[in-house]
Amino acid sequence: MKLEGKIALVTGGSRGIGFATCKKLASEGATIIITDICDEEKAAPAIKELEEMGAKAKFYKSDVSNFESAQETVNAVIKDFGGLDILVNNAGIVRDMLMIKMTEADFDAVINVNLKGTYNMMKATYKHFMKQRSGRIISLASVVGIMGNAGQANYSASKAGIIGLTKTVAKELGGRNVTVNAIAPGYIATDMTDKLSDKAKEVMSSGIPMKRAGSPEDVANAICFLASDDASYITGEVLRVDGGMAM
Repeated sequence: MKLEGKIALVTGGSRGIGFATCKKLASEGATIIITDICDEEKAAPAIKELEEMGAKAKFYKSDVSNFESAQETVNAVIKDFGGLDILVNNAGIVRDMLMIKMTEADFDAVINVNLKGTYNMMKATYKHFMKQRSGRIISLASVVGIMGNAGQANYSASKAGIIGLTKTVAKELGGRNVTVNAIAPGYIATDMTDKLSDKAKEVMSSGIPMKRAGSPEDVANAICFLASDDASYITGEVLRVDGGMAM
Protein backbone atom coordinates (compact mmCIF):
# COMPACT_ATOMS: atom_id res chain seq x y z
CA MET A 1 0.00 0.00 0.00
CA LYS A 2 1.27 3.42 -1.01
CA LEU A 3 0.63 5.20 2.30
CA GLU A 4 1.47 2.49 4.79
CA GLY A 5 2.56 4.03 8.09
CA LYS A 6 1.61 7.57 7.06
CA ILE A 7 -0.54 9.83 9.23
CA ALA A 8 -3.00 12.00 7.31
CA LEU A 9 -5.09 14.90 8.62
CA VAL A 10 -8.14 15.85 6.55
CA THR A 11 -10.02 19.01 7.51
CA GLY A 12 -13.78 18.83 7.01
CA GLY A 13 -13.30 15.10 6.56
CA SER A 14 -16.57 13.78 7.94
CA ARG A 15 -18.56 14.01 4.69
CA GLY A 16 -18.47 14.71 0.95
CA ILE A 17 -15.12 15.04 -0.78
CA GLY A 18 -13.38 15.06 2.59
CA PHE A 19 -14.78 11.70 3.64
CA ALA A 20 -14.15 10.17 0.20
CA THR A 21 -10.55 11.32 0.62
CA CYS A 22 -10.34 9.74 4.08
CA LYS A 23 -11.54 6.41 2.71
CA LYS A 24 -9.13 6.51 -0.22
CA LEU A 25 -6.11 7.36 1.94
CA ALA A 26 -7.16 4.70 4.46
CA SER A 27 -7.39 2.09 1.68
CA GLU A 28 -3.73 2.80 0.96
CA GLY A 29 -2.72 2.25 4.58
CA ALA A 30 -2.80 5.72 6.11
CA THR A 31 -3.92 6.50 9.65
CA ILE A 32 -6.73 9.03 9.33
CA ILE A 33 -7.31 12.14 11.42
CA ILE A 34 -10.61 13.90 10.75
CA THR A 35 -11.06 17.46 11.96
CA ASP A 36 -14.33 19.30 11.64
CA ILE A 37 -16.35 22.01 13.34
CA CYS A 38 -19.21 19.57 13.96
CA ASP A 39 -19.67 17.67 17.22
CA GLU A 40 -18.11 14.24 17.68
CA GLU A 41 -21.52 12.55 17.43
CA LYS A 42 -21.98 13.76 13.83
CA ALA A 43 -18.53 12.53 12.85
CA ALA A 44 -18.96 9.15 14.59
CA PRO A 45 -20.41 7.35 11.52
CA ALA A 46 -17.40 8.38 9.43
CA ILE A 47 -14.95 7.17 12.08
CA LYS A 48 -16.89 3.90 12.43
CA GLU A 49 -16.81 3.24 8.69
CA LEU A 50 -13.07 3.87 8.54
CA GLU A 51 -12.47 1.53 11.47
CA GLU A 52 -14.60 -1.12 9.79
CA MET A 53 -12.22 -0.84 6.83
CA GLY A 54 -9.43 -1.75 9.23
CA ALA A 55 -8.01 1.77 9.44
CA LYS A 56 -6.87 3.68 12.50
CA ALA A 57 -8.98 6.82 12.73
CA LYS A 58 -9.68 9.60 15.21
CA PHE A 59 -11.80 12.74 15.24
CA TYR A 60 -10.81 16.14 16.64
CA LYS A 61 -13.30 18.97 16.84
CA SER A 62 -11.60 22.04 15.42
CA ASP A 63 -12.38 25.35 13.74
CA VAL A 64 -9.91 25.94 10.91
CA SER A 65 -10.85 29.62 10.73
CA ASN A 66 -9.53 30.10 14.27
CA PHE A 67 -5.73 30.39 14.40
CA GLU A 68 -5.39 29.05 17.96
CA SER A 69 -7.78 26.16 17.34
CA ALA A 70 -5.83 25.06 14.28
CA GLN A 71 -2.51 25.16 16.13
CA GLU A 72 -3.86 23.36 19.19
CA THR A 73 -5.36 20.61 17.03
CA VAL A 74 -2.16 20.02 15.09
CA ASN A 75 -0.12 19.96 18.30
CA ALA A 76 -2.54 17.41 19.80
CA VAL A 77 -2.37 15.18 16.72
CA ILE A 78 1.43 15.19 16.67
CA LYS A 79 1.53 14.44 20.40
CA ASP A 80 -1.07 11.66 20.20
CA PHE A 81 0.25 9.96 17.06
CA GLY A 82 3.93 10.83 17.17
CA GLY A 83 3.91 12.79 13.94
CA LEU A 84 2.06 13.93 10.84
CA ASP A 85 2.85 13.25 7.18
CA ILE A 86 -0.07 14.48 5.08
CA LEU A 87 -2.29 17.55 5.41
CA VAL A 88 -5.40 17.84 3.25
CA ASN A 89 -7.04 21.27 3.46
CA ASN A 90 -10.58 20.36 2.47
CA ALA A 91 -12.82 22.36 4.84
CA GLY A 92 -14.84 25.00 3.05
CA ILE A 93 -18.16 26.84 2.88
CA VAL A 94 -20.19 28.77 0.31
CA ARG A 95 -22.34 31.87 0.56
CA ASP A 96 -23.31 32.27 -3.09
CA MET A 97 -25.07 35.37 -4.43
CA LEU A 98 -24.41 38.23 -6.85
CA MET A 99 -22.05 40.82 -5.42
CA ILE A 100 -24.80 43.45 -5.39
CA LYS A 101 -26.57 41.39 -2.72
CA MET A 102 -23.47 40.00 -0.99
CA THR A 103 -22.88 41.43 2.46
CA GLU A 104 -19.52 42.03 4.07
CA ALA A 105 -20.35 39.21 6.48
CA ASP A 106 -20.98 36.83 3.56
CA PHE A 107 -17.64 37.72 2.03
CA ASP A 108 -15.70 37.51 5.29
CA ALA A 109 -17.21 34.16 6.31
CA VAL A 110 -16.09 32.43 3.12
CA ILE A 111 -12.62 34.00 3.15
CA ASN A 112 -12.15 33.15 6.84
CA VAL A 113 -12.96 29.45 6.43
CA ASN A 114 -11.67 28.70 2.95
CA LEU A 115 -8.56 30.88 2.65
CA LYS A 116 -7.66 31.86 6.21
CA GLY A 117 -8.45 28.30 7.32
CA THR A 118 -5.99 26.92 4.77
CA TYR A 119 -3.37 29.43 5.92
CA ASN A 120 -3.98 28.52 9.57
CA MET A 121 -3.46 24.82 8.94
CA MET A 122 -0.40 25.37 6.77
CA LYS A 123 1.06 27.66 9.43
CA ALA A 124 0.32 25.12 12.17
CA THR A 125 2.11 22.30 10.32
CA TYR A 126 4.89 24.36 8.69
CA LYS A 127 7.63 23.92 11.32
CA HIS A 128 6.81 20.24 11.81
CA PHE A 129 7.14 19.44 8.11
CA MET A 130 10.25 21.61 7.81
CA LYS A 131 12.01 19.90 10.71
CA GLN A 132 10.84 16.47 9.56
CA ARG A 133 12.20 17.22 6.08
CA SER A 134 9.23 15.51 4.50
CA GLY A 135 5.51 16.04 4.09
CA ARG A 136 2.61 16.48 1.73
CA ILE A 137 0.22 19.43 1.74
CA ILE A 138 -2.77 19.23 -0.59
CA SER A 139 -5.37 22.00 -0.59
CA LEU A 140 -8.78 22.11 -2.25
CA ALA A 141 -8.99 25.04 -4.63
CA SER A 142 -11.60 25.14 -7.43
CA VAL A 143 -11.89 25.81 -11.13
CA VAL A 144 -13.78 29.00 -10.19
CA GLY A 145 -10.56 30.21 -8.61
CA ILE A 146 -9.07 29.99 -12.10
CA MET A 147 -11.95 31.14 -14.31
CA GLY A 148 -14.31 32.97 -11.94
CA ASN A 149 -18.07 32.43 -11.71
CA ALA A 150 -20.98 34.83 -11.44
CA GLY A 151 -22.51 34.76 -7.99
CA GLN A 152 -19.35 33.43 -6.35
CA ALA A 153 -17.12 36.46 -5.84
CA ASN A 154 -16.27 35.42 -2.30
CA TYR A 155 -15.77 31.73 -3.12
CA SER A 156 -13.74 32.47 -6.28
CA ALA A 157 -11.52 34.90 -4.39
CA SER A 158 -10.93 32.38 -1.61
CA LYS A 159 -9.98 29.63 -4.04
CA ALA A 160 -7.75 31.89 -6.13
CA GLY A 161 -6.04 32.83 -2.88
CA ILE A 162 -5.44 29.18 -2.09
CA ILE A 163 -3.71 28.77 -5.45
CA GLY A 164 -1.36 31.68 -4.73
CA LEU A 165 -0.75 30.41 -1.20
CA THR A 166 0.02 26.93 -2.52
CA LYS A 167 2.60 28.14 -5.03
CA THR A 168 4.30 30.37 -2.46
CA VAL A 169 4.57 27.74 0.28
CA ALA A 170 5.74 25.20 -2.31
CA LYS A 171 8.70 27.47 -3.06
CA GLU A 172 9.43 27.94 0.63
CA LEU A 173 9.33 24.25 1.57
CA GLY A 174 10.62 22.62 -1.62
CA GLY A 175 14.17 22.42 -0.30
CA ARG A 176 12.90 20.48 2.72
CA ASN A 177 11.36 17.72 0.60
CA VAL A 178 7.84 18.95 1.36
CA THR A 179 5.48 19.10 -1.61
CA VAL A 180 2.60 21.58 -1.68
CA ASN A 181 -0.09 21.22 -4.32
CA ALA A 182 -3.71 22.13 -4.97
CA ILE A 183 -6.65 20.31 -6.48
CA ALA A 184 -9.16 22.34 -8.50
CA PRO A 185 -12.42 20.40 -8.75
CA GLY A 186 -15.11 21.37 -11.21
CA TYR A 187 -18.75 20.35 -10.89
CA ILE A 188 -18.72 17.50 -8.36
CA ALA A 189 -21.85 15.64 -7.25
CA THR A 190 -22.07 16.20 -3.48
CA ASP A 191 -24.74 17.02 -0.90
CA MET A 192 -24.20 20.67 -1.77
CA THR A 193 -24.86 20.24 -5.51
CA ASP A 194 -27.73 17.81 -4.88
CA LYS A 195 -29.75 20.83 -3.74
CA LEU A 196 -29.61 22.31 -7.25
CA SER A 197 -32.60 21.92 -9.56
CA ASP A 198 -32.48 19.31 -12.32
CA LYS A 199 -32.41 22.16 -14.83
CA ALA A 200 -29.40 23.76 -13.14
CA LYS A 201 -27.59 20.41 -13.07
CA GLU A 202 -28.32 19.92 -16.76
CA VAL A 203 -26.98 23.36 -17.64
CA MET A 204 -23.79 22.76 -15.66
CA SER A 205 -23.20 19.32 -17.16
CA SER A 206 -23.75 20.61 -20.71
CA GLY A 207 -20.75 22.93 -20.31
CA ILE A 208 -18.42 20.06 -19.42
CA PRO A 209 -16.70 18.23 -22.31
CA MET A 210 -17.23 14.90 -20.53
CA LYS A 211 -20.95 15.77 -20.12
CA ARG A 212 -21.26 14.65 -16.52
CA ALA A 213 -20.55 15.70 -12.98
CA GLY A 214 -17.53 14.30 -11.24
CA SER A 215 -17.72 12.21 -8.09
CA PRO A 216 -16.06 12.80 -4.72
CA GLU A 217 -14.01 9.69 -5.48
CA ASP A 218 -12.60 11.34 -8.62
CA VAL A 219 -11.20 14.10 -6.43
CA ALA A 220 -10.07 11.70 -3.71
CA ASN A 221 -8.07 9.66 -6.22
CA ALA A 222 -6.17 12.77 -7.31
CA ILE A 223 -5.48 13.75 -3.71
CA CYS A 224 -4.18 10.27 -2.94
CA PHE A 225 -1.82 10.47 -5.92
CA LEU A 226 -0.38 13.78 -4.74
CA ALA A 227 -0.02 12.39 -1.20
CA SER A 228 1.97 9.38 -2.39
CA ASP A 229 5.59 8.88 -3.41
CA ASP A 230 4.36 8.67 -7.01
CA ALA A 231 4.14 12.48 -6.87
CA SER A 232 7.39 13.10 -5.01
CA TYR A 233 8.71 15.46 -7.72
CA ILE A 234 5.49 17.42 -8.20
CA THR A 235 5.04 20.64 -6.24
CA GLY A 236 3.38 24.01 -6.71
CA GLU A 237 0.88 22.51 -9.15
CA VAL A 238 -2.86 23.00 -9.50
CA LEU A 239 -4.42 19.77 -10.74
CA ARG A 240 -7.84 20.31 -12.29
CA VAL A 241 -10.35 17.50 -11.71
CA ASP A 242 -13.13 18.96 -13.82
CA GLY A 243 -13.87 16.83 -16.88
CA GLY A 244 -12.35 19.56 -19.05
CA MET A 245 -14.63 22.30 -17.69
CA ALA A 246 -11.87 24.94 -17.39
CA MET A 247 -9.92 24.17 -20.56
